[in-house]
Amino acid sequence: MELRDYLRGLRRHWIAILLMTVVGAAAGYGWTLLQTPVYVASASGLVQSTGLGEAVSTASLGDSLARSRVPSYLVIAGWTDVADGVIDDLGLDTNPEQLVNRVTVTNPTGTAILTVTAEANTAKGAKELAEAWLRSMKTVVDELEADSSATGDAPVTVISRESASVPSQPAFPDVQTAILIGGVLGLGFGIAFAMIRTAADRRIRSAEDVEQKTGVAVVGTIPWVAGLDAGDRIVDSSAANSTGKNGTFAVSEALRSLRTNLQFMDVDHPPKTIVVTSPLPGDGKSTIACNLALTLAAAGSTVVLVDGDLRRSMVAKTMGLPGGAGLSDVLAGRAALSEVLQRTPKSNNLLVLAAGSVPPNPSEVLGSERMHTLIADLTKHATVIIDAPPLLPVTDGAVLTHQADGALVVVTLGKTTYDLLDKALNTLQKARGRALGVVLNKSPLKGADAATYSYEYRHDYTAPAAEVTPAVETVAAPEAPAQAEETELVPGSGPGRRGGRRG
Repeated sequence: MELRDYLRGLRRHWIAILLMTVVGAAAGYGWTLLQTPVYVASASGLVQSTGLGEAVSTASLGDSLARSRVPSYLVIAGWTDVADGVIDDLGLDTNPEQLVNRVTVTNPTGTAILTVTAEANTAKGAKELAEAWLRSMKTVVDELEADSSATGDAPVTVISRESASVPSQPAFPDVQTAILIGGVLGLGFGIAFAMIRTAADRRIRSAEDVEQKTGVAVVGTIPWVAGLDAGDRIVDSSAANSTGKNGTFAVSEALRSLRTNLQFMDVDHPPKTIVVTSPLPGDGKSTIACNLALTLAAAGSTVVLVDGDLRRSMVAKTMGLPGGAGLSDVLAGRAALSEVLQRTPKSNNLLVLAAGSVPPNPSEVLGSERMHTLIADLTKHATVIIDAPPLLPVTDGAVLTHQADGALVVVTLGKTTYDLLDKALNTLQKARGRALGVVLNKSPLKGADAATYSYEYRHDYTAPAAEVTPAVETVAAPEAPAQAEETELVPGSGPGRRGGRRG
């Protein structure tokens, strides 16, 4: 995989990434609600000489004596004697060992100041604990200094200089930090999820990957638009109906591109009999077959659309024609070809051969010599498009491809996997059929898997051109002679029949 594939994966799963980020941030906030808040308050005291000892004769000596006592007082601050005094002072229901762990006494470098930092689950409790600890420590220090003094007075004491203030916010938990950390972790999990899904994804995502992995060219990419649904699968390529917000301009252009690719696939021997199939049902092969036949007919070619899916026929319904007799009846000898070919009002160059009644052995019927002869006869006069069953459930599609010039394999972008496509192509290869190319169907016009269409300027070409008044008078050209009458495909006359072919 290349970097662009991972970027597409991130874009494809952006909703999951966003959801995981939000969930992570919400989890961080929820974690703060479950924690017991901890408030922190600080009180400061000054270690100062009392000036009563005989050894202290000057202020300088007194200050040096006070500084020399600071390291000892830091140790004394953690004694249980100090904690016992605080418990008695505040009436706390705890033991000295637990209380000592909630208090920290520090000394700023180069000073004789002691800073008491206390923790409690309430703001007022933290303030009271810090101040009580400083008072209890002064009491213990005074007793120790007095016992060691010859005069019985403490030469050095701790004087409270700064009372603790009530904290406005708890020091723990930090809500903003917890939300930030939770969001970052959720984002990381979301990106990891997108990368894993992208690396493990076996669904078809792009034409380049299909050509690289299968060696078969992608001859068409048909976009999905909301205007095409189960009730109306035929694309109206007229400019009036294809330029609206929900129009089918993109589909029409994609079908024209597919038509051009087929015409120039082999300039000397272009395919005349084309099977349209797919790996599994639901890939839109019947819709592609009908619209491709109409697109070829719109270019002036005579086209015969044959419904070769004798199990689940869809062509007649899609084209808006009655079912009745059709291909199976012609092959069984119950009807003549001229009797079952139907014209469609959608195009004068298109004839439709419906599937007919369902035979008990569709594969044998489609692989018969009569079917081979019928296709050969139709190919002499027109381009034949055959809607065939899917390749994996039944063998009908492979049998028809063996008798045709090749098959277009229709796959659904973002749904069909490479494994299914490989099996379908192997089925064609085993039946000695030729894969003309792969058609990517239902390609989104927006998003990470969008095909590279440039329809932003479609209105510039599809909008009616403004009339221009000629600068000089023009001379009317002579009328061209009427063209010869259209060559007919099937001899005979009657309902659903075309007139005899003229020599």
